[in-house]
Formats: sequence, C-alpha cells, structure tokens
Amino acid sequence: MDIQTSRPLNVLRSMIFWSRWLQAPLYLGLIVAQGVYVFHFMVELEHLVVKATSIDETEIMLVVLGLIDVVMIANLLIMVIIGGYETFVSRLYKDEHPDHPEWLSHVNASTMKIKLSMALIGISSIHLLKTFINAPHLDEKTMLWQVIIHLTFVVSAVAMAYTDKLMQKPAH
Repeated sequence: MDIQTSRPLNVLRSMIFWSRWLQAPLYLGLIVAQGVYVFHFMVELEHLVVKATSIDETEIMLVVLGLIDVVMIANLLIMVIIGGYETFVSRLYKDEHPDHPEWLSHVNASTMKIKLSMALIGISSIHLLKTFINAPHLDEKTMLWQVIIHLTFVVSAVAMAYTDKLMQKPAH
C-alpha cells in the first residue's frame, strides 16, 4: 500500500494534526483565569490601601506577599498560555514584535517544564514565607506539611533539570 495514496491514512493524519486545535479553548480559559487574577489583585490592593492606616506592619507584609503570590501565578499563567500555545498548537509569528518575550524564542516542552517548576517553587516559597510570618497562629503539623510540600517541589525541579541535562548531552 502506497503511503502517499492511501486516503484513509491521509484523513487520519490530518485529523491527528488538526486535533492540536482542541487545546485552543483551554488556553482561552486560562486567559479568563488570568482576568480573574487581575480582578483579585485589584480587590486586594484596594483593601490594602483602604486599611493602610489601621493595620500593623505584619498584616501589610502578609497582604503584600499575597499580591506577589498573585503576580507569580499570573506569570505562570502567561508562560503556560503563550509557551503552550506556541509549542503545542500554532506559531504566534510575533518574533519581530518589540514586546516579544525573550524566553519564547527558545521554548520547548522540556524548558517549559523546568520554567514552570521554578515558578511553582517561587509560589511555594511565598506561601512558606507567609506561613512562617503567621507561625504563631498555626500548628506545627500544618507548617511541617508546607515545608515538606515545598521541598518536594524543589527536589522535583532539580530532578527534571538533571534529566533534561542528561537528555541534551551529545552522544559520543
């Protein structure tokens, strides 16, 4: 059977290739989630400004860490939306745009995993810092589990980076 002339096989190939577009609505959903995070950020910022004279430094620090957390999650969303779309669905053709993110020019599935794991470590670090600042109000078991979860993120990221490094070594 000739691969070039097999109509059923060509239809199957076309369907498989087209199926990547099924991910496009998922990325649109993440854009909506990004909008929700922007709204949440603005609400929290308004609360901070309104209460600025009536709350102490620790409360201000906790709210600011929450704002930083929202920004880091928003950055994670942007990496997934733009990088995922470009990697798995279709090219954006924005290489010449002056605001083109530098990291996008060398993104692939492997580097995206490492970037995402580093972002998760950053988000987890913010949560852990908030936990330590709020330690007098928490039990030791909660704090211990948060440290264990954070260390799991760190070990996973190191393992992924090491695996990626091994896979990119040139063959002898």
